[in-house]
Amino acid sequence: MTDKAIAATAVAVGLTAGYVAGTQKREKSEPVGRPSGSTTGTAAKEGERKYLIGGNWKCNGTLESAKALIVTLNEAGPIPANVEVAVCVPAIHIPLVLATLRDDIAVGAQNCGVNTKQGAFTGEICPDQLVDIGVTWVCIGHSERREGFEMAGEDSALVAKKVKVAVDAGLNVMFCIGEKKEEREKGVTMEVCAKQMEPAAKLLTEDDWSKVSIAYEPVWAIGTGLTATPQMAQETHADVRNWMSENVSPAVAKAIRIQYGGSMKGANAKDLLAQADIDGGLIGGASLKADFFNVINGAL
Repeated sequence: MTDKAIAATAVAVGLTAGYVAGTQKREKSEPVGRPSGSTTGTAAKEGERKYLIGGNWKCNGTLESAKALIVTLNEAGPIPANVEVAVCVPAIHIPLVLATLRDDIAVGAQNCGVNTKQGAFTGEICPDQLVDIGVTWVCIGHSERREGFEMAGEDSALVAKKVKVAVDAGLNVMFCIGEKKEEREKGVTMEVCAKQMEPAAKLLTEDDWSKVSIAYEPVWAIGTGLTATPQMAQETHADVRNWMSENVSPAVAKAIRIQYGGSMKGANAKDLLAQADIDGGLIGGASLKADFFNVINGAL
């Protein structure tokens, strides 16, 4: 069998997991054949926030490079017990990743439709379709989607609706917010973040927020090589947590995880993750290579 045939078989396994042998009746999909992961270190204590390290593969990867990256992650060693890891991958690679990635790394999508039901929504993926195939996380409101790709971007009201329908379908959400360079320079970072969070605060219940993390991503630090200093990032994270306390509830503010999403990599992860209100990262470029585990281990 050729390499492409083997790869196609792996994809087919991911897509057809849950079929009852000898029938065409399809039950809820469950990932099959995933290798077991391993854990090291001490788990988060009761009442402490567990770190969340998310990888965002963006629009990257061929079938062959995705297979190679999965091998790299599978062989990367144990994950600290106080860290939760998820990778948000292109939709075209979700079945392959669900079938072959180690089982202690959750699989997420990079977007979902605002439609609550399946139907005539050409090009969209309904949240319950993601749940059905075995996806547990979705990234919503990323700055690149807010900006748009030679078309209108997603405004904060639409982003909030997507968060709500995703949570209602049973998904966990990395809810992205953040300011542009000129907004940082004007000193309106928190005003921008607040406006992006307000629609979600109106739609989500306190219980809903238990399935949401906030990914603060200074847009000026994404893919530019620039990174907010740990002190700068901590200041904004603390402001976001205070806003949540005042506009949602103190309990939600205390419990919610706030990830940093501005060019975090192995070299700076430890200093960033040491800050009191930085509870993880949403990792772009570094999630496509072995350095992703240097970020994960920065929480040790």
